[in-house]
Amino acid sequence: MSLHTRSSVPRRVVPAVLGTLSVLSLLSALPAAAQPARAAARPAAPPPRQATAAEARTDAYLRSVKDRPAALRAFFRQLPKGGDLHNHLSGAVSTDYLIELAAEDGLCIDATMTAVAPPCGPGTRPAADARTDRAFHDAIVRAWSMQDFPPDENGHDHFFDTFGKFGEVTWRHRGKLLAQVADTVVANNQSYLETMVTPASDGAKQLADQVGWDADLTALHRKLAAGGKLDKLVADARKEADDGDAEFRATEHCGTAEARPACGLTVRWISQASRGSSPVRVFTQLDLGMRLAEADSRFVAVNLVQPEDWDSSLENYSLQMRMVGYLRTVYPKAHVTLHAGELWPGLVKPEALKFHIAEAVDVAHTQRVGHGVDLVHEDNWQRTARTMAARQIAVEVPFSSNAQILGVKGAEHPFTTYRRYGVPVVLATDDPGVSRIDISHEYQYAAATYGLGYPELKDLARASLQYAFLPGASLWQGNPTAQGYHPVAACRAERPGQPVHSAACRRLLDGSARARLEWRQEAAFAAFERAHARG
Repeated sequence: MSLHTRSSVPRRVVPAVLGTLSVLSLLSALPAAAQPARAAARPAAPPPRQATAAEARTDAYLRSVKDRPAALRAFFRQLPKGGDLHNHLSGAVSTDYLIELAAEDGLCIDATMTAVAPPCGPGTRPAADARTDRAFHDAIVRAWSMQDFPPDENGHDHFFDTFGKFGEVTWRHRGKLLAQVADTVVANNQSYLETMVTPASDGAKQLADQVGWDADLTALHRKLAAGGKLDKLVADARKEADDGDAEFRATEHCGTAEARPACGLTVRWISQASRGSSPVRVFTQLDLGMRLAEADSRFVAVNLVQPEDWDSSLENYSLQMRMVGYLRTVYPKAHVTLHAGELWPGLVKPEALKFHIAEAVDVAHTQRVGHGVDLVHEDNWQRTARTMAARQIAVEVPFSSNAQILGVKGAEHPFTTYRRYGVPVVLATDDPGVSRIDISHEYQYAAATYGLGYPELKDLARASLQYAFLPGASLWQGNPTAQGYHPVAACRAERPGQPVHSAACRRLLDGSARARLEWRQEAAFAAFERAHARG
């Protein structure tokens, strides 16, 4: 079994001159008719929502500490931030903790700063040396993360190469990895986590290679399922999850008097499929992941991972969208979120920028889009944005990894464009261990870069639960991105943080995991606002 899915695959070479062009220079070089029609189809920005008195006081406090770094950081750490919906478990773990795990397992570090299995032969050092040799420790940290990476250099390859360097560490301890990530999530005042792993990885590869490719997707699915072969993989994946759960509970002392706060975190798994693999392996991983989501409530969805710009990813992109679209008809209860549009001019040829988000939406029928950075470079992107808004297809935005991998930040990022078109937006971390950030950093960046006040930050946090793959009805009526966050009639008279009096509201909260977490977050907001109203 391996959680590592961002391993080395032959990369496509892009002419260096393209990488030096900014998006503005590229657009200005196009004929007027070929440039994205931003102004012609741009909808009017929705008016700011009316803030409550408590929100206004909290917003005033936020503005009062904007030049006090310690107080500002504390504000964003304490801000209730719902859930993280775009998180890769192996890339979310602190690099320092990975080094400690490598030392505990007796692993070795070779000359390329890659963790390898013992014994430590010539050209390698015990990972345990990092406990006492600070220079060695720091060199590993730089190799396994974006720490000290020059901001003016292209971080794409370094970012993705990190996964191969620490991959020997991460596959061994899913439960310990989750415990460390969960501790960080809870410390940043979040209550929900969806994190990505690769279930029954070795078995899925073996089954795919045994069955072989068939362009008839229905026939291929039947071959994989025949004789209970796919169900055997589902059982293997559930056993992996059981073992990981047990390790997590032991690490966090759950069920004991010493239980850590992360024991109360709601965690769900998303099954990864490695888009750089052969078509039959990709289909098998997707088929397994969606079958697993219908068999085990701990698993909720599938996603495609590995760089979208690799040759194999580009060559098979449309085929993979058809795979997902087909499997959605086989497994209607399974959810789908897809990395799509994690591209930028200069990274790929112009034709590759024209359709990825659109096909994820129209062909694969994804329910969320991960990254979605190249939106305005796609053909008829305004229609895609309107479709996402109408279907409430959220975009998962990890600002730090977008800047580190693609060099896209600030005004070049489509964050404000998505919001202007009414597309639900959720902030996420992606690989916070590699990026050396946390979710509080992402919220603080959003506030500083896009001028967001407390009410807007509050609604971003609400969106992270509204568009999570949680079961049950929502606390909010209608389309809250378009119409605002207004409680359903059953709970409209209730006060968050106070006992619930309405029998109808109690029934909603008792019967819906989603509504319960949303109500819990509203109570946390009420306490947060009371604390900051006092200054």
